[in-house]
Amino acid sequence: MENIVIIDDDPAIQMLLKRTLASRGYEVTVASNGADGLAQVQALHPAMVICDWVMPKMNGLDVCRHVKSLPELATTFFILLTSKGSVEDRVEGLDAGADDFLCKPIEMFELEARIRSGLRLYQLNNDLQRQKQLLETELAEAADYVCSLLPEPSPSPPLVVDMRFIPSSQLGGDSFDYYWLDDQYAVMYLLDVSGHGLRAALPSVSVLNLLRSQALKQVNYRQPGEVLAGLNEIFQMTARNDKYFTIWYGVYNQKNRQLTYASAGHPPALLLSPQRNGTIHTSPLKTPGFPVGMFPNVVYEEAVCKVAPNSSLYLFSDGIYELPQPDGELWGLDRFTRQLQDYRLSPDRNLDQIIAQMKVINQNLAFDDDLSLLEINFAH
Repeated sequence: MENIVIIDDDPAIQMLLKRTLASRGYEVTVASNGADGLAQVQALHPAMVICDWVMPKMNGLDVCRHVKSLPELATTFFILLTSKGSVEDRVEGLDAGADDFLCKPIEMFELEARIRSGLRLYQLNNDLQRQKQLLETELAEAADYVCSLLPEPSPSPPLVVDMRFIPSSQLGGDSFDYYWLDDQYAVMYLLDVSGHGLRAALPSVSVLNLLRSQALKQVNYRQPGEVLAGLNEIFQMTARNDKYFTIWYGVYNQKNRQLTYASAGHPPALLLSPQRNGTIHTSPLKTPGFPVGMFPNVVYEEAVCKVAPNSSLYLFSDGIYELPQPDGELWGLDRFTRQLQDYRLSPDRNLDQIIAQMKVINQNLAFDDDLSLLEINFAH
């Protein structure tokens, strides 16, 4: 049985509405002014409120605004009783959050029809709220699963690894990993699927599992170019799948301190090496190549560099530096590079410092894009 709260300072209207609605099987609560009525609504969480527009102290518009501002009363159907008939008045009522209007003098058949209609909408909104909560729960579980697939930090040499991942929504399209192919070769990569949410997270997880299981056929996982070409063959865009992704993939040879890498439309990795004069030498590591999935039969070039002792390699998605600024421009890679250089000179480094700085630089409450950062420190 649905509960309806009636708020009206006219005793005759109160009695008429309560008697009529109670005879139809509704639970009815009556209040004589806006403040008392609002208190009743907050206590009862009714399915419907029927409220007079013109009342002393707190009028119907004020009551409506208060009710609609409370998340727990978001689905409560609000009917304004009014003798106001102009379009401007109705616009004002709708802006305050009213769901329907009933003109005085009240025609009882119209009242009952509007109540039935309003309660149907109330029930529909409640059903949608339940489905929304169920979906949010499932998305949270999916997000936990995706995060559980990401690697744990490694505090021990020869590779000391740390990372941060902040999806722009519950599920993101970024993914990264590092692991040893054997006792000599280590793999490290970071990818960024176009878009956000579930449709971006699914291919991201697929790539992570595919690479981790080394399931690409006829691919030498020590050769980044072959790995990217193998991924490009599998993840081609189609009319039903418009997703592509960028990726940076590197293989480190511990014996000769050599890093072989290739990239597919991804931002450069940054290799930061401390110098004897106390400065930092920065090497942007990037090779030309289309994002994976855009075009078939792409050949991905490889490059090789030496890794000096105590160097640090940073892999990241563009969400960490494409931050909107008050002048309409983006913060940019060059500024982020300088930020990393200053950070690398700090004696007590922690990636939370970088994330905190990015949050200050970002102009929005949340990041517009997924943000991933992988730090790999090479031992002596």
